[in-house]
Amino acid sequence: MTWVAAVARLRARREPGVLVTVATVRGHAPRDAGAKLVVGRTGTWGSIGGGNVEAVAIDRAREMITGSVPKPELIDFALNDKVTNQHGVQCCGGTVSVLLEPLPVVRAVAVFGVGHVGLELARILARQDLDLHLVDSRADVLTEERLGVLADAVAQVHVHHTPLLPEEVLAELPPGTHVLIMTHDHAEDAALCDAALRTDHLGSIGLIGSVAKWARFRKRLATEGGHDDTVIDRIRTPIGLPDIAGKEPATIAVSVAADLLRTFESAGG
Repeated sequence: MTWVAAVARLRARREPGVLVTVATVRGHAPRDAGAKLVVGRTGTWGSIGGGNVEAVAIDRAREMITGSVPKPELIDFALNDKVTNQHGVQCCGGTVSVLLEPLPVVRAVAVFGVGHVGLELARILARQDLDLHLVDSRADVLTEERLGVLADAVAQVHVHHTPLLPEEVLAELPPGTHVLIMTHDHAEDAALCDAALRTDHLGSIGLIGSVAKWARFRKRLATEGGHDDTVIDRIRTPIGLPDIAGKEPATIAVSVAADLLRTFESAGG
């Protein structure tokens, strides 16, 4: 398997990894600059030359995966018999620098409701490196023609048409998915809020709407849904930056996207 395919495989499986690259070579070394190795939790793909260099790189990569180290690291190796190594002697005579780049699990976002605001939001989020799930009960808003504006997306876009029970998609979403609820139907929104609170593996839950709408929802979630206040407080509403008061769909979408990206930054910190 090529290193490119290995990176794609880790992403598809939502597993972290580290891309290891021979950055510089001086003198003789097992591999030239540019050689790559992909390290996952349990497997490796490719090679940077074997021996101590590769073994140390794999050890450190696994430490980075376990410790969720977010920044790249550069390790220098002297390939001579005067150096004490962890995994045997390499005496090619040269020196090697190896770059380790973390491959974190990409974030996932699910937008329930791809109406005017939802589509504008999808256009913004599609420019981010994430898994973007678009969910709607209406087939006409999920046509290829309408979603054609996402054709050049950086994100991996997944479209879900759920004519009866959109909340069923919640169980299928990857762990940690951030959920944004903004459908065309308040009853649908309410059902999604209730189901989201019963789904333990989700990330943040956001609901679009007014203070009055949330007051009704909160009461219903407590009385009919049986949720206590602590659980209900998982839902953030209204979503978006409070200082942006415009009501145009594109303006709301920018506000919601900025608020979500701030949530990402907080989680990352």
